Amino acid sequence: MKNRFFTRRFVSARCLPQSRLCAKSSAEMGIKMEKDIVNIQGSDKLQTSIPGSVSALSAGELSETAKFYASLGISGLVHAYGEQIIESLKSRFAQIEQTAEYNQLKVIKAMQNAKVSEACLLGTTGYGYNDLGRDTLEEVYANIFHTEDALVRPQITCGTHALALALMSNLRPGDELLSPVGKPYDTLEEVIGIRPSKGSLAEYGIAYRQVDLLPDGGFDYANIEKALNEKTKLVTIQRSKGYQTRPTLSVEKIGELISFIKNIKPDVICMVDNCYGEFVEKTEPSDVGADMVVGSLIKNPGGGLAPTGGYIAGKKECIENAASRLTSPGLAKEVGASLGILSSFYQGLFLAPTVTAGALKGAVFAANCYERLGFAVIPDGKEERHDIIQAVTFGTPEGVVAFCKGIQAAAPVDSFVTPEPWDMPGYDCQVIMAAGAFVSGSSIELSADGPMKPPYAVYFQGGLTWFHAKFGILKSIQQLLDDNVISPDRLKIV
Repeated sequence: MKNRFFTRRFVSARCLPQSRLCAKSSAEMGIKMEKDIVNIQGSDKLQTSIPGSVSALSAGELSETAKFYASLGISGLVHAYGEQIIESLKSRFAQIEQTAEYNQLKVIKAMQNAKVSEACLLGTTGYGYNDLGRDTLEEVYANIFHTEDALVRPQITCGTHALALALMSNLRPGDELLSPVGKPYDTLEEVIGIRPSKGSLAEYGIAYRQVDLLPDGGFDYANIEKALNEKTKLVTIQRSKGYQTRPTLSVEKIGELISFIKNIKPDVICMVDNCYGEFVEKTEPSDVGADMVVGSLIKNPGGGLAPTGGYIAGKKECIENAASRLTSPGLAKEVGASLGILSSFYQGLFLAPTVTAGALKGAVFAANCYERLGFAVIPDGKEERHDIIQAVTFGTPEGVVAFCKGIQAAAPVDSFVTPEPWDMPGYDCQVIMAAGAFVSGSSIELSADGPMKPPYAVYFQGGLTWFHAKFGILKSIQQLLDDNVISPDRLKIV
C-alpha cells in the first residue's frame, strides 16, 4: 500500500520477460475465450456455465465489450462476474463522483485565488531565483490544504524523502518523536532508526516511542497520554495502513486524535503522513488541526502527470525549517529550479480529484470482488473510504504472486513482463511489486505490491482511469483462475 523508496512504495518491480511459451499460451487462451463469447451471441441472454454464478446479462449490451475483454484475456465468466458487481455499486460510485466534484471546485478556486497564469507553467534553471511558477504552485497547495505555507518541489524525491525531510528539519537532538498509531511504514523504520541506518534520527540523538492501536483499530488514549512527556516534540500520524491490516484513519478520527494530544501538550507538532489520502474526502488532516501534511506528487496530488516530487504543507515555521533542510540555511525556499516540469505539476493537480475518484472506484470494486470470492479485505466492500488502498489477504504466497501478475499484465507499459519477489531497499523481507506505469514507481497508476511474509496480503491501488482499474481487477481474478489459486465455482454472488 505504500511506496517509500522512490515514491514510497512503488519502486519499479524487478520484472523478467515471460517465456515465448507463456506468451503463446496467453494469446491462444485469449482467442479461445473470444470464440466462446462469439458462440453465445445468438442468445438473448449472456449466461455463464456455472449455475448461480451471475444473473443473466443482456448480450446485446455487452457483446462488443465482452469480445474486446476476451481478446485481452478476460473470460466470459470473469467479465460477467465483474459486471454483476458493478451493477450493485452504482450508488457508491455516485457518492465518489460527488466528492470528486467538490474537490475539483476546491482545486480550481485555489488556482484562481493564487492567480495562476501562463507564465507560471514555464519554469527556471540554475539557482531558480524568482521562479514565479514554483512560488505560485506552493501558494496553490497552501490554499488547498488551508495552511500558512507549503513546500512543493521536484527536489523532494519521494514520499519517504518528504517525511524524512519534515521530521529531520523539525526535530533536534534530545527531542522525542511519538507515533500514537503503531509501527510506521517499513522504510520509515530506517529514517527513525528502529532499524539501524546511516543518518537516522537515532544517530542524531532523537528518541522514538510508539503506542500501538487497540485490537479493534482504535486509539489507546490512556497509553498515549502516558507516552507524552516534556521531550515529545513531534507526533507522527500515518493515515494509510502501510503493510499492515489495520484500518485507514479517517480525517475525522485524525482530528479527534490531534485534539486529544493538543489538549495535553499544546505546543507539540502534529504531522500527518497523508500519502494515498489526498482528495478522497472533502477535508484534509490540515483542516482538523494537523501542523504538517506530507505526501508524494506521484501519488494522488500529481494526477498521474507529475514525473517526480513531494510536498509538505503546514505552519510557516515548520515549512521554513523544511526548506532550510532541503536546500541550506540562508537559502531555504529562495532556490531550487523547477526545470520545465511545472506544467505537469499544475495540470496533474488539476486532474487529481478526477483521477483519485477513478482509483477509489477501483478500490471499492476490488473489495467487493474479492470479498465475494471469500478473501479477507480491508476495507470491506461496504466501508467508507479514507484512502485509495485496498488490501486483500490471500494467506499464501501463490495468491499474492498471481494477483500481481494479473495487475502487471493489465498495464499499458511493460505488460509483457512478470513481476518477481525481490530484495528491496528499505524493506526487511522480499517484496513483489507490479506497476507498469508511465511514471516509474507511480502508485496513483494501476499498481499492486506486498511483502512476501504472513499473512500474505497484497495492496492494490491506482488506475489513472476507472476503466483501467476495472480491467486490472478483472485481469487479477483471471490470473488467479489460470494459476488454480481459485476455482471457477467461486465466481458467484453470495
